[in-house]
Amino acid sequence: MVIEKPQLFSERREFLLFIFLMLSLILARLFFSYHTYQAFITKPFYYTTAKVLNAYPKRKNGKTYTVLKLQSEEGLTFFTTSYRDKNMRNKVLRLQLYPSDRITFWEYLGYFYIKSRIKQSEEIPENTKGMLLKGVVSQHSDSALSSFYQGIFFATPLLPELREKIAALGVSHLVALSGFHLGILWSVVYGVLLLLYRPLQQRYFPYRYSLLDIGVVTLLLLGFYVWFVGAPPSLLRSYVMMLVGWVVILLGIELLSFTFLTTVALVLLLLFPVLIVSLSFWLSVMGVFYIFLLLRYAKEVNGWIISLLFIPLGIFLLMLPIVHGIFGMTTAYQLLSPLLSLLFILFYPLVILLHLLGMGGLLDGGLVWLFSLPSEGAEKLLPIWATLLYMGLSLWAIWSRKAFWLLLAVAMGYGGYLFL
Repeated sequence: MVIEKPQLFSERREFLLFIFLMLSLILARLFFSYHTYQAFITKPFYYTTAKVLNAYPKRKNGKTYTVLKLQSEEGLTFFTTSYRDKNMRNKVLRLQLYPSDRITFWEYLGYFYIKSRIKQSEEIPENTKGMLLKGVVSQHSDSALSSFYQGIFFATPLLPELREKIAALGVSHLVALSGFHLGILWSVVYGVLLLLYRPLQQRYFPYRYSLLDIGVVTLLLLGFYVWFVGAPPSLLRSYVMMLVGWVVILLGIELLSFTFLTTVALVLLLLFPVLIVSLSFWLSVMGVFYIFLLLRYAKEVNGWIISLLFIPLGIFLLMLPIVHGIFGMTTAYQLLSPLLSLLFILFYPLVILLHLLGMGGLLDGGLVWLFSLPSEGAEKLLPIWATLLYMGLSLWAIWSRKAFWLLLAVAMGYGGYLFL
């Protein structure tokens, strides 16, 4: 007889009450944010200091200018333009902003464009992250590969042309730091610490629980890493979910449940309301949702088959209608995505080790060949109504096995339409 683990909420009424309470608190936070937004857009001008996150040239009507993505000291993230003929990367700018009521509240929470005037420009002082970024660049002769490794290690923006190549390969999720990367890092860090801990535990303190002791150290190290790279939304969601999941396992509560996923998502939205408009956050939540859905209906299947076949292929197929409801780029090379996702599990810790040893360029030839594969693609965007119907069917599949098989059939059919 298998004893089932207790659920996070003992009754449905408790769960619904929790959802009501969290939504009420989130609305209250949004109410206060809206008042801050109103005060911002009514000002004739506004002074702030901001760090340049990304800068890339544009040309329009015969004029060349630079589009800047900045983050202010108040936590606002926005775009502006500069006609200064100089490199604006790695700069801290003193700006005079000119707010406008054309900036919507939802743009204010996420990203928005605003006119500005640069008053002062300074180099960002050399720090540990800057030194590490330079260390990555020094190991590669190709700027695209430097951008790729900086992205998967430190969550820095990719070069525009490289971003297009990666999207055409269907592996954007491998470059944008998320739970996939954090899961790999957890396995490596926890595994290494366990090898060191186990002999000491057996000899000196056999009464200790390794998951508790090593888990605390691993979470502290990964927490520092998330903070160090700037806590991108998808990585932040993953870390909080990992932290809560670790506590849930220690308490012996059922982990792989949709109530758990909903709880973590609501807690994050309460702590960081800006995640409401974060596309990467919602895509990462959907990815975990489909993993849970697959595991729900594959309980009797061998674990290795689930890990090596069901999860990579299933997530690829089930996420297709969601992704193509937002991004239309389609190439046949995107069929490589499940295989590349599996290979990345070995690739990621390997290239970290190679860069630590100063041998980061060892695999450059293979990456140059891979990134050169996609040339042209077709724009196939799924209509919004179809995407919403698909999401409704996904929710129904939580309670109905027939709905799950229908969902899988729809995803496979749509995949056939895209690629055949």
